[in-house]
Amino acid sequence: MDAPLLALTRPQSGGLPRRSPKDAAAENMRQLVQLRWLAAAGQLVAILVVHFGLGVALPIAPMLGIIVLLALANLFFAWTLRRYWVVRGEILLALLLDMVALTAQLYLSGGAGNPFVALFLLQVVLGSILLSSAMVWLLVAAGCLCLAFLSQYHRPLVLPDRIRGVPVDLPLIGEWISFAMVAVLLVLFITRISRNLRARDAYVAELGQRAAEEDGIVRMGLFASGAAHELGTPLSSLSVLLSDWRRHPALAGDPQLSEELAEAQAELRRCTQIVANILHSAGQARGEAMQSGPARTLLGEVLSEWRAARPGTPIEVAVEGISNTRIAADPSLRQAIWSLLENAAEESPGGIELHAEVSGEQLIIAVLDRGPGFSDDQLSAVGRLYQSNKGPGRGLGLFLAANVARRLGGSLEVANREDGGAVVRLILPAASTERLKDKQGDGGSGESSPDR
Repeated sequence: MDAPLLALTRPQSGGLPRRSPKDAAAENMRQLVQLRWLAAAGQLVAILVVHFGLGVALPIAPMLGIIVLLALANLFFAWTLRRYWVVRGEILLALLLDMVALTAQLYLSGGAGNPFVALFLLQVVLGSILLSSAMVWLLVAAGCLCLAFLSQYHRPLVLPDRIRGVPVDLPLIGEWISFAMVAVLLVLFITRISRNLRARDAYVAELGQRAAEEDGIVRMGLFASGAAHELGTPLSSLSVLLSDWRRHPALAGDPQLSEELAEAQAELRRCTQIVANILHSAGQARGEAMQSGPARTLLGEVLSEWRAARPGTPIEVAVEGISNTRIAADPSLRQAIWSLLENAAEESPGGIELHAEVSGEQLIIAVLDRGPGFSDDQLSAVGRLYQSNKGPGRGLGLFLAANVARRLGGSLEVANREDGGAVVRLILPAASTERLKDKQGDGGSGESSPDR
């Protein structure tokens, strides 16, 4: 199977990922959970090194207790993430918790004179990216209050005599380590969070594009239903006229003319059926449950009608293992398959192919032709409304097929074949008869098999 050059209605592999706002918020919280684990581990290492390595007297019990409380809070946030529970203000609460924990640790180890006071900036910068303006200023105010508190109230950090005589400036080294920590953590987490926010924006942009496309479909649907209603009367009049002409002795005596009248009457019946399908689809209730039907029957009926309409275009059909497969019995799906066959026949009148196979829980219907294929510019515009090389007002086939596939939970893929021509794949969710038997019973209708 050829690798797709363009996939419609679903994110392309290797491109920018898409995340819903809910998933993006959960991912941001997950990043904060990881940051808190690093903070707890860093505090533990710093306390042990300073107290036991450098001999600086620290209140070990309360400082370790703060780390334990921080770890318990982190476990709680991680537990909520497994249930996709990120409520409004939860990220602000998490950042305030980190700020309070840092304030408590600095209170016990020198206050505002501690070199690691710069870690307050980490919470403010992360908040400025993740929070709204009002929440960010609340976080800034909290940080300023914590720093003011530490400037007035703190436990003095007393260095032992053996360290005071060391020629190395330990506070300066602490400030350097603090700066390096803040810089590294900001780069690591802001890079990840920014990528996550870009994925959220891409998801929102894709939703906006889909909304615009669906608005176009609604407008076309209203126009089509109105046109179908207006066409009902002239089609009925033409049907009566054709029936009278076929019974007229002068016309019935001409075999060639009689055959042409019969063909015209058959095309007129097809037009009447199309109009009836449009009106029926427009009149369906919005909440009506989607029925399923055998995929082999659907393809057989579409192929039978298409062959009758285009007897001069050969079509090679190959269906493997779809006898027990059922798909959504939607009139628009029939029209989508018909449009794909029509497009292929226009580009390759010498013959086309239709393949159908089941892959996992998906039914793949591929229409192949031997035409010139798609240029790069055409591939970039495939699936857009009225984007076609056939002239103004054309190009509805792939656009409608893509939206039908998306509405049914599938997708449409377009590619050029390596040996010439193009392939369009309609990928739809499918289920076997056995899986659906308990839910909606066996179809019971006789299945027509497409010719091999």
